[in-house]
Amino acid sequence: MTTPSFFNDITPIIMHDPLAKILGAAENGIIEYTYTDVVKLAGHACPTVAGAYLMVEKGLNALYLQETPVRGGIKVFIKGKLGEGVVGVISNVASMITGATTIGGFHGLAGHFDRRDLLFFVEDMQADMVLERTDTGMRVELSYDPSFVQTDERMGELLVRITSGSADAEDRGLFGTLWQDRVKRILIEYKNDPRLVKCEVVQ
Repeated sequence: MTTPSFFNDITPIIMHDPLAKILGAAENGIIEYTYTDVVKLAGHACPTVAGAYLMVEKGLNALYLQETPVRGGIKVFIKGKLGEGVVGVISNVASMITGATTIGGFHGLAGHFDRRDLLFFVEDMQADMVLERTDTGMRVELSYDPSFVQTDERMGELLVRITSGSADAEDRGLFGTLWQDRVKRILIEYKNDPRLVKCEVVQ
């Protein structure tokens, strides 16, 4: 799989999964999730996938500080109703990294490592995402707004050509390049801009 080179410059998210350790799936239960992993999950790379990745990363850093976040030990709350807008895309990314699921997740082993009832959809929530540690109850509220990261003015016309079937190979190639350029700026250039992801720890 060949991806844009900047994917390799994005900081991976390191998790400790006690279940993976018990079952011998990962040495010491340490699992590394990269941006490329979530792109594979989503099937595409876009500002929404980038934002979901950044919110999870920043939320985990705020909750665990110098500790390694515990996969399966985090509740995830997503704003909206599943099936609407980009709610599913965001929740899929968060679920992959944190292990949180609804009723379709792993049932556990002898009462341990149950991954169900950790993922929730809340329509009237103010934040876009909330992460909560199941051991301490500490919560972090996260909101994402990439609107200030400008889109190249050529993309609108190119998209019209592509969707109408009149685009040639050069048009399609340029559109993909410009699209990924904005994703790159979100993930790298503006990653730590306070306007992009707002992160607030609450008790």
